[in-house]
Amino acid sequence: MSVPDMPKGRPGRTRVRLRFSKLGKVRFTSHRDIARIWERALRRAELPVAYSEGFSPRPRVSFGLALPTGHEGLGEYLDVELAGNPDEDRRLDRLAERLDPCLPVGFRVGGAGLVEPGAPSVQQAVVSCRWRMELLGVGADRAAETIAAALASSILVVERLRKGELVTDDIRPDIDHLALVGPTPAGVEVEAELTAQPRVLRPGELAGLFGADAREGRTCRTHQFALDAHGAKVEPLPAPAGLIGWSIAAPSPSPVSGSAPLPAGAS
Repeated sequence: MSVPDMPKGRPGRTRVRLRFSKLGKVRFTSHRDIARIWERALRRAELPVAYSEGFSPRPRVSFGLALPTGHEGLGEYLDVELAGNPDEDRRLDRLAERLDPCLPVGFRVGGAGLVEPGAPSVQQAVVSCRWRMELLGVGADRAAETIAAALASSILVVERLRKGELVTDDIRPDIDHLALVGPTPAGVEVEAELTAQPRVLRPGELAGLFGADAREGRTCRTHQFALDAHGAKVEPLPAPAGLIGWSIAAPSPSPVSGSAPLPAGAS
């Protein structure tokens, strides 16, 4: 099946959305270092990235919601604005093929799609995120009871850090879904869908619900959701079949990306 060339937004420019995964040791890479990794990969792939104007031109690349350092991600996004007209550079089916060898092991491009002119950025569009999280020091029975009680409650007050100050918040409106996946050797695995607007609820902030001895273990953001024209939740870019699953037991697939090194300080 042929893939059409990318239609342009403003003259000579096209905004493309990339979906990628971040698995394994690269989960310890900071958001700032991830931005540098992508800028380097786009240069190495020789894609016609558009640049801002002014004294310090920067590539026109925008990222979705920052993934906390130490967390893995299956559904991460960035928008790239491309300039120029070379047809070979503007085919969606070639982007992953060109970018993957330029990325460190642990990063993988899972898809590409067009962004309509005037459409909101990923960060503006995403309303909730789905997570898989290991809770250490928690048994399955206690986890099941805690989840049932939380979902039956109309108010869930927890202490959170906000701008360096400890505050109390009701997080119940921010929990769209919470379920026990099953036991792990060191605790349990839970799945949660948490809001990203008007405020972001982080998965680690749920740990306190499960007791003072509960600790957040390995965590992965598996999906992000926006709203379509009918108000239904959709992903900013559909996931390919090979990137759907994730579990504590086998969180990382075999490396498929290239061997490009991490930037200094990102190990």
